[in-house]
Amino acid sequence: MDRACTSLLPVVVLALVGALAACASNGSTPSARPSAAGTSATDSATGSASANASLMILGAASLKGVLAQVRITCESMNSGSKLTISTDSSSGLEAHIEQGAPADVFLSAYPTNPAQLVARGLAAGDPVTFAGNELTVIVPTSNPARITTPADLMKPGLKIIAAGDGVPITAYAMKLVANLARQPGYPSGFIAAYTANIASKEDNVEAVVAKIELGEGDAAIVYVTDATASTKVTKIAVPAGANVRATDVGIVVKGSLNPAAAQAFLGWLAGPRGQAILAGFGFLSPP
Repeated sequence: MDRACTSLLPVVVLALVGALAACASNGSTPSARPSAAGTSATDSATGSASANASLMILGAASLKGVLAQVRITCESMNSGSKLTISTDSSSGLEAHIEQGAPADVFLSAYPTNPAQLVARGLAAGDPVTFAGNELTVIVPTSNPARITTPADLMKPGLKIIAAGDGVPITAYAMKLVANLARQPGYPSGFIAAYTANIASKEDNVEAVVAKIELGEGDAAIVYVTDATASTKVTKIAVPAGANVRATDVGIVVKGSLNPAAAQAFLGWLAGPRGQAILAGFGFLSPP
């Protein structure tokens, strides 16, 4: 078993069973962050968490693979723990939290979503930046539209698959398109032509990739990590000077039933061993 995955257990799972203090003493965990109650995660966990405690983690769709690995590893090694994972667009998950959906940790692909929860008093503690990402253009492996550069995204009649207006990948993609429009060789009408070619808007980036995999669109702008994880798409390189750096940010949700364990999980994810797992899925270090 991957040592990085195994190292998650002392921080997250044992926090749930009240043994985080003992684990922290062996140097395998990052420094404890203050919990919502003003005590450290170690102090809050000791003597107060039960063997059957659990964490509900709401994560951006682009984190689905990472979180699946974390959940499977933890539950296979500790039958008394349970990590419940739900992934969707960051904007959709933010809305669920605002509507009172239960959650302990929110992991967003866009800083604005957790920042809005903080502003509305729905977060415990400060946001934590834990990963970065970049963008790429993807096409079906057969590439029927013969796209060879991002400039081809303005071809008349092209079917571009995008996400909804409030989905983070949409904001990042439009920044990329604006950057490309300033590159040498791109005409002044590039942004308008790209926008006119958008054939559908999906709920999240996972759905965008799925449509390209099925050949239901000619191209899409997605995160590099999602493109790399798929064997049914081809990446079209984006000029380095035009690319956009995405930022993944997490918060502990106010009202969490296990705030100490939630804070420990978030702190671990931003630490060296959490970074190792994220890097294995192609994520970049926090900016």
